[in-house]
Parts: sequence; structure tokens; C-alpha cells
Amino acid sequence: MKLHYSSPLERYTFRGIDFWLKRDDLIDRDFSGNKARKFAWYLQQPFPEVTELRSYGSPQSNAMYSLSLLARMRGWRFRYYVDHIAPWLRANPHGNYLAALQNGMEIVEGEMPKTYERTILTIDEGGRGPEAAYGLRMLARELSAQLPDPEIDIFLPSGTGTTAFYLQQFVPNRVVTTPCVGDTAYLHAQFRMLDPDAQRLPTVVDLEKKYHFGKLYPQFFKIWVELFEKTGVTFDLLYDPKGWLALLAHRDLLSEKICYIHQGGLLGNESMIRRYQRKRDAMDRDHSS
Repeated sequence: MKLHYSSPLERYTFRGIDFWLKRDDLIDRDFSGNKARKFAWYLQQPFPEVTELRSYGSPQSNAMYSLSLLARMRGWRFRYYVDHIAPWLRANPHGNYLAALQNGMEIVEGEMPKTYERTILTIDEGGRGPEAAYGLRMLARELSAQLPDPEIDIFLPSGTGTTAFYLQQFVPNRVVTTPCVGDTAYLHAQFRMLDPDAQRLPTVVDLEKKYHFGKLYPQFFKIWVELFEKTGVTFDLLYDPKGWLALLAHRDLLSEKICYIHQGGLLGNESMIRRYQRKRDAMDRDHSS
């Protein structure tokens, strides 16, 4: 499969901030954003002995869906391990979960067993690992060619921190990120797992208020809607609200010029919007009772 690299760089204004937006969400519907970058190496390799692909994470993960498509393309069995599947999701499949099932994914509740069989390809959660460097080097080359100034700060929210880490290794710009899954200590631990000797690490900023990953917050939905209204661009509803809140909170620590990386993940918005709708309906029922 050949993806349409490179993605465009566009200019927008939000809350008085003029910024560049790297539109990695436009690379491909199925392998968009950071998944297109982190899985680029797997898309290029032949893997003649592999018959099965395994990974683990959330049952609504963007990576899960992209990997299910990769496995279908290659004719591989795909087994995906999760800690838990909510009964409501199991009874009402939608979003990444439904799309991955339609691609033939076998989902298993439980810990992924360790294996060293040459016929089984194992990919860490979210595509974390040194293989991600291949596609992120490509992203760095594009940014270096597109951005007019190496003093521009590159900002993106992080899960495992893999994209931010490797991007910082390959660009002269400062890469700034905020943790969405854990905290600052968690991200630094992830960086050390990727390369304990790395000298250039992303700058990590966070908010004073603790936000739990995957939990619904009114301020997240509000800024997500505002971003669309002001820019006409649909952002991810899981990571980007925290990213933008952190960017705005630390505006004084950032360069006057900012490039925000749009990392895709839009298919997952379907499940997030449904969850917000159910929460609002429940609040309306409580207020009317």
C-alpha cells in the first residue's frame, strides 16, 4: 500500500494565535496521522514468514483499526488484546471497534502472551518502538522543507510519546508535547524506553488540573467545537482538546511561531461523540427528575 506523503502545511488563527497546521490527517483515511508515520515501516517490509499480527491497547484505539487493515491487506490473522470491553460497546459496536471487527480482528480480553515465533508479528501498543523512527524521519524531512524557520516550536499531544520523541531526534526545532495518558514522569519514562541515551528530548508541559485519559470533560468538548468553528478543521476529540488547552496555558513558554501536528484519529470521534451525547442525556434526565 502506498500512502500520499507528504501532507500539506496550512495557516490558521485560533484565539489570537497564528499557527501552522501540519495536516497529517489528510494522508489517508485508514492510515492517517501518526499511525501513517509509525506504521510506515510495517507497510514497506515483506514479512514472508508472518501469518499472524498481534497487538494490544484500548478497544477504541486508532492503532487497532489501522493494524486491522494492515492484517487484512496482508492476509494475516489479527488478534488484539484488551483489558476490558465495556458491555455497552460490545452490544453496540461502532467507531474503530466496529471497523476493526469488520476487517476480521479477533479481540481478546486478557494479557497478550509473549511469543518468539517467526510467524507472529507483535507490535507494541499504539505502534511504540524503534520501527516508528522510519516514518517519523519522513515527517521530519517534510517539516524541515515546509517550515520557514527552525525557531518555530512544533507542538503535539502525546499518548506513548513515540511521535514526539523521534520527531525531536530528527528536526532542529524544539518539539513540545503534553501527556494525555499519564503525566510528565510517565512520558519521560517512555522516552527512556525508546532510547535511554538520547540527548535531545521533547519539552513536556502539562496542566495543573489532572485529566484522566478517556474521561469526558465539558471543557474538552467545548474547545473541540470551537476549534472547528474557528478553523473549519475537525480535530481528534480524545487527544487534541488536552493538547490545545495545554498549548494555550503555556503560550508564554512557547515561541511566537507554532506548528501544531494534526495526528488524525478522526474515526474515533464517532464513539467519543456518542459518549458525550449519552452523558448529556443522563444529565438532562437527572435535572428533569
